[in-house]
Amino acid sequence: MPRKFLKRYLPDSHRLRDHRHLQRFGPLLHDPNLWHLNRRSVSGAVFIGLFIAFVPVPAQMLLAAALAILARKNLPISVSLVWVTNPVTMPPIFFFAYKLGSRVLDTPVHRVGFEPSAGWLVSELGAVWQPFLVGSLILALVAGLLGAGLARLSWRLLVLGQFRRKRQTRTPRSDDDPR
Repeated sequence: MPRKFLKRYLPDSHRLRDHRHLQRFGPLLHDPNLWHLNRRSVSGAVFIGLFIAFVPVPAQMLLAAALAILARKNLPISVSLVWVTNPVTMPPIFFFAYKLGSRVLDTPVHRVGFEPSAGWLVSELGAVWQPFLVGSLILALVAGLLGAGLARLSWRLLVLGQFRRKRQTRTPRSDDDPR
């Protein structure tokens, strides 16, 4: 069952409730819907986690947690999927988002030389923020919708496969059986 598979890898709900960053949500964390593993809760959490992962904002985990609590979707899944964009994957993903946004807005790609300073960041971000934001939002929406759709489809296929296996292992009834 998909539930058993996911429970094996997800952290314990009590451990997450006691996490120092999540304690600011207080009694909201006691909603049982945040910890349920069903098709709707998981697919909604996948959408939230992937959408927030591709949006270039700080504190993505807290934002994903807040949205999961508001939407009453699975909290651990939505928070963990934010790590799709991590320090290793972020540069290529955000560069692709910028190029996508430039193409959508029909603006030329701005060539930059990297310089690790706050002044460089402010000046270059001022030149590329619009295509970067548009591309990031497009990627976020596409990733969220694809992820949620794939989660629903795979959940349904796993349940159907289990149903078929269960039906095949049943002993066929005989005509003499009084049931």
